[in-house]
Amino acid sequence: MIKFAVCDDEPLMVRALAAHIENYMKEKQMTAYSVTCFSHGQPLLEADDGFDVIFLDICMEQPDGMETARQLRRRGDRSLLIFVTVLEECVFDAFQVEAYDFLLKPLDSTRFQQTMDRALKRLDQRAARDIVIRRGTGCEVVPLDRIVYGEVLGRKVYLHKNDGTVVDYYSRLEDLERRVDGRFFKCHRSYLVNLDYVRGCQDGQVMLPRGEAIPVSRLRERALAQALLHHMRERGH
Repeated sequence: MIKFAVCDDEPLMVRALAAHIENYMKEKQMTAYSVTCFSHGQPLLEADDGFDVIFLDICMEQPDGMETARQLRRRGDRSLLIFVTVLEECVFDAFQVEAYDFLLKPLDSTRFQQTMDRALKRLDQRAARDIVIRRGTGCEVVPLDRIVYGEVLGRKVYLHKNDGTVVDYYSRLEDLERRVDGRFFKCHRSYLVNLDYVRGCQDGQVMLPRGEAIPVSRLRERALAQALLHHMRERGH
């Protein structure tokens, strides 16, 4: 399901954007999507759902589009932000909030389609590199390249990230193993390590960049060495 949000204080523009999205998705024969419309920034900020793509007008009452984008980014929102405005000079401000694209009013159908083509391609790429962790009624997107290792303790999986933070959720290590890619190696029945971060193996321990070490089972040491060599060759080391 791709979740779109449209936020503009002009009702005609809201309807036009929603129609453009629906026509595009119909043409691509894609039915798993939703479009939620907002008349200004505050309801968008208060919305429970996370959105994949947000079409955001810049010139609105406070919080205007730029401030809405800043607040979204500050809380970790990774939506593709596409600004829609009459003010071409605002394109430079858009870089500050990692805007994905910039559309001018009135909308040009060809330009809109090009933006959608690129946005959906980016979402596909993200899906291949991220996993979504469900925690209670919410969820968190965790990029695979930020996971150093995962471990299971009791009924929970703990993802140790490269910034030192840890994400925990109820699951099994086998489920995590099915969701990650070939850079991850199960070095122990309770540990899954990202080979990008392995700095060596010594005395039954896998050495990691932050001075951490996790166990490798004796029966997996040889397989780990082979997996690491293969991984390094693939990366061109």
